[in-house]
Amino acid sequence: MLKLGEYHRLRIKKRLEFGLYLDGGEEGNILLPNRYVTPDMKIGDEIEVFIYLDQDERTIATTEHPIAKVGEFAYLECAWTNEYGAFLKWGLMKDLFCPFREQKQRMVRGNTYYVYIMEDEKTHRLMATAKVERYQKTTGRERALDFAEILLRYLHENDGYCNLGDKSSADDIAARFGVSKKTYKQAVGDLYRRHLITIADDGIHLR
Repeated sequence: MLKLGEYHRLRIKKRLEFGLYLDGGEEGNILLPNRYVTPDMKIGDEIEVFIYLDQDERTIATTEHPIAKVGEFAYLECAWTNEYGAFLKWGLMKDLFCPFREQKQRMVRGNTYYVYIMEDEKTHRLMATAKVERYQKTTGRERALDFAEILLRYLHENDGYCNLGDKSSADDIAARFGVSKKTYKQAVGDLYRRHLITIADDGIHLR
């Protein structure tokens, strides 16, 4: 069974003027648009694709790799907003929607937010939520250890620097990472004890 927001290996079934039909089993034919088709793709081949909904809410395949798939956490930049919510860049042509009800504070274009990728139970559309706590482990120590790895990845992706420190507000920490100040400080302490970061007045730095 095909799942939205997941990778699948599907067999190329038919070539069309506007792309390839992939065998989606019970889901029927799944279109891989021409923009993703390469000369080496042949009828009968199995290829790995990511399944999501296009602008017209049709199930579609892509060979592009989003920053994260359903069930994963990621830092995503807000591309634009409208009266319904925010749209986040996640590596695909169609930006990922985060409705107002799933935001901790109004998202601003150009800012990056820590979100969880999910499928809306009512509409079955893929979406993001900044209210990540309910998807994280409940044990405080486990959460801090998990977040330490997330924070380490954030540092690697942001020139080895984060401007949040002991004097930063809990609201600022929650807005960026979706965790409490206590969890943030525990993660910083863990990375410091592992000699992976240094702590300064202006924040934390990778060693």
